[in-house]
Amino acid sequence: DIVKSTPEQALDPDITQAAGLLRLHFHDCFVQGCDGSLLLTGSASNPSEQEAQPNLSLRARALQIIDEIKTAVEASCSGVVTCADVLALAARDSVAKAGGPKYPVPLGRRDSLDFASESVVLANIPTPTSNLTQLMSIFGPKGFSLTDMVALSGGHTIGIAHCNSFDNRLYNTSTGEAIVDPTLENSFASNLYSICPAVNDTVNTADLDVLTPNYFDNSYYVNVQRNQALFTSDQSLYTDSTDSGDIVDSFASKKTVFFKKFVLGMVKMGQLDVLTGSEGEIRSKCSVPNPTSSSYEEVIEPIVSTGKRSRSGHVHSEL
Repeated sequence: DIVKSTPEQALDPDITQAAGLLRLHFHDCFVQGCDGSLLLTGSASNPSEQEAQPNLSLRARALQIIDEIKTAVEASCSGVVTCADVLALAARDSVAKAGGPKYPVPLGRRDSLDFASESVVLANIPTPTSNLTQLMSIFGPKGFSLTDMVALSGGHTIGIAHCNSFDNRLYNTSTGEAIVDPTLENSFASNLYSICPAVNDTVNTADLDVLTPNYFDNSYYVNVQRNQALFTSDQSLYTDSTDSGDIVDSFASKKTVFFKKFVLGMVKMGQLDVLTGSEGEIRSKCSVPNPTSSSYEEVIEPIVSTGKRSRSGHVHSEL
């Protein structure tokens, strides 16, 4: 209830933050597993995951909401709920608040003690310019089917994107010369040119879903069918393969089908390479590991000595 109430209060005045909270969970889980490593801050000599290029556009307010949730939870039951679990729950509740499906979230993830390097982030977060083959080269090894990948892409039914994340479809990114992307519908392309008047614009933004930008539904797939998807990676779902195109058609025609597959994909994603048992820790603050001390070591030593569980162990305690 504590975790649910905090994002609800934050989303009432600004529903756009739902997309930011959902994205945090995705970017955390796809890099080093669902372990809250994305939330750790680094230094000039040791930059964190947040400093990696794919994460530079993460919403500052979304990160702040996670901190607010953690503070509220710690005030009620200190040392019980991990930041990784908070991320999973906040994503679920944000989707529901925006009109999407409600679904059970297994709990029991532990927080990591460190974060991944930029090279690991780059290797595990799909880019907006990815084609279908490149997308599946990241999703496939993590155990996701083509249907899972297309369903999880539906998270783009909410949120915004900066011009420089899709201007490869509008300009020659080397010369700045305007080009015509044949997979862009003409009126949609004209509107994007007006929003992004020059290449490498890091200020202006466009809605990921032109039909219902702040409502979690299946209109994203209708946009893809109409060649009105924002990213190359979105449009590739329809243009690169008849198999993925058929899945898009299915989700576009029936929201209930999309919701069912999205939930399955989210639950699967939420269990990627989780830390369980004596692995990791339960952070007091999401941005830093717990301080180490002799007394701290004495507390955890008996637990660690009972045996280390596999990093791929499943989470438990369904909520």
